[in-house]
Amino acid sequence: MISRRSLAGLIGAGTLAAAGLGSLAAPALAEDAPESTFERIRRTKKLRTGAVAGGAPYYHKDLASGQWRGFYVDMAKALAAEMEAELELTETTWGNSVLDLQANKIDLFFGLNPTPKRALVVDFSVPVFNNAFTIVARKDFKARSWAELNSPEVKIAVDVGSSHDQVVSRLCPKAQVVRFKAADEATIALQTGRVDAQCLILMLALTVLKKNPALGQLVVPSPVFSTTSNAGFRRERDKTLRDFVNTWIDYNKGLGFIRQTIVSNMELVGVTEADMPAGLSL
Repeated sequence: MISRRSLAGLIGAGTLAAAGLGSLAAPALAEDAPESTFERIRRTKKLRTGAVAGGAPYYHKDLASGQWRGFYVDMAKALAAEMEAELELTETTWGNSVLDLQANKIDLFFGLNPTPKRALVVDFSVPVFNNAFTIVARKDFKARSWAELNSPEVKIAVDVGSSHDQVVSRLCPKAQVVRFKAADEATIALQTGRVDAQCLILMLALTVLKKNPALGQLVVPSPVFSTTSNAGFRRERDKTLRDFVNTWIDYNKGLGFIRQTIVSNMELVGVTEADMPAGLSL
């Protein structure tokens, strides 16, 4: 039989042993803690972001040289420089960008419209600029409102998984929504008469029509549905990268760098502020 004194001694020894193990285990747990994205960028001096080949003036890839241009490319370069890191661009699509964030292929992606569905899986920065959803339609197309677009007789092209897809699916459930892998394919469908219209953010719609005025007409459906263009981040406990980018965006808005970068890259694709429809601005 174990006496009370012996039992007390065993318990005391066990307590001391547990305390000793705890003191040894704590550093191990700290070492095993996952490295945050911000910490990895600072350690490796590499900032990874995505870019969309057919997304001028946001993103544009020169097929001959492989060089990237666009205002989000310029912003990403400036952000990387601020973080004392080298920018690494990975080609993606508007629809796949969220998946690339989740898969840890990229650290952030400029050009996401925040939606409740996306907010379930990724974090967003403060807005970079405001934008509106528009329609590029054949020249004889008469619809001028979302209600008129919401008809079984109307065929609307979108790039699958994009904000264009989500908005049309929400506002025009009765329409025939034709989904394509990329926005360029949806534009070709409009050009060849397979659809009546294509939904695009204003910035992209102006670019498409500037390249091919014969494609159709720009329609800003009423009521105007505006959204914002933001940066997206992989969901993680450490929000340091998001907070840093928020500070960077607000600071560079105040300096005028954001607006200057957008306007200068719009001119690269032949679009100016004078091309903006009345009542709409960045």
